[in-house]
Amino acid sequence: MLDIAEELHRWVEQGRDFAVATVVAVGGSAPRRPGAALAVDADGTAIGSVSGGCVEGAVYDLCQQALEDGESVLERFGYSDEDAFAVGLTCGGIIDILVTPVRVGDPVRPVVATALAAAVRGETAAVARIVSGPSELVGRALVVRPEGSYEYDGGFGAHPELDRTVAAEAGAFLDAGRTGTLEIGEQGSRCGAPITVLVESSVPPPRMIVFGAIDFASALVRIGKFLGYRVTVCDARPVFATRARFPEADEIVVEWPHNYLERTEVDARTVLCVLTHDAKFDVPLLQLALRLPVAYVGAMGSRRTHLDRNERLREVGVTELELARLRSPIGLDLGARTPEETALSIAAEIVANRRGGSGVSLTGAHTPIHHDVTSVPAGRIGSVA
Repeated sequence: MLDIAEELHRWVEQGRDFAVATVVAVGGSAPRRPGAALAVDADGTAIGSVSGGCVEGAVYDLCQQALEDGESVLERFGYSDEDAFAVGLTCGGIIDILVTPVRVGDPVRPVVATALAAAVRGETAAVARIVSGPSELVGRALVVRPEGSYEYDGGFGAHPELDRTVAAEAGAFLDAGRTGTLEIGEQGSRCGAPITVLVESSVPPPRMIVFGAIDFASALVRIGKFLGYRVTVCDARPVFATRARFPEADEIVVEWPHNYLERTEVDARTVLCVLTHDAKFDVPLLQLALRLPVAYVGAMGSRRTHLDRNERLREVGVTELELARLRSPIGLDLGARTPEETALSIAAEIVANRRGGSGVSLTGAHTPIHHDVTSVPAGRIGSVA
């Protein structure tokens, strides 16, 4: 829905009634991804797309029906000999679509309006809508914002625990800039009748910048993409920093690392992984990195390399407080040896750092499994550590 936010925001401001059909899940060769949307207003005007043309006609009819009866509906379109040409899904695959009426007076309308306004203003926010579950909840929504603890507007009626749980879980999607579905229990726990929730994030994905175009970096790029990061590889050596070596990277930069870091944009979600373990690159890079407001700074190297690097950093004015931010040797102790195992240990440390995990085995531990789901008093605040 947020992919057509600008047009839908105008419709809201003009007081138009409309229904919005949103892709919830896809399989096979369906052309659009979750979050893609088509909307139809009361006059029959349509904007957006859910399938690149394959099932638009059938979805258009569903939107008009939702405007008439005020009911949300989840519909699956799949390829078969009987129905392929009936709905036009001749490309194969499966597509699940949620159709929600957004009429003046509907409880979901102010929530959708808030989400659309935030997206149009370029603010970071997510809208979570119930896709399947009790009929009275399907289509209901809340908007999550990352302001300190996760604040949310809207909700699911007399279900405060469900509100808080969805807000916290949606916050995790928001952290990663992801759109997708999650399943929770009807009362907000992992138990009980399942409810499926679609979370749409209006935020660019967080950045992972990998310095040092070595074999370990190639594995880290792959796992960084798996975790939802926009991954940049930076190295001053053009023979190593190539598209052939890093086909999964979003960006490859041939430049001295500290010069690139000085000019590029980072934020509180950015992770910096320094894999060069070469003092001429590491020292000026870490001197800058440890003073930036980023989420994580890790540096590869043996314990001997780590101690030598720390002394060099102290010599150029890096303080003990700044050094305390450095994760070095990089990664958690998994006994890793291969590039893939090492990348996993680095990724595990990044996740633990982001979520407040200890990194110890859950077996026998007395720590929470989900550190980012916190109980708070009833109200409109959901809290995430």
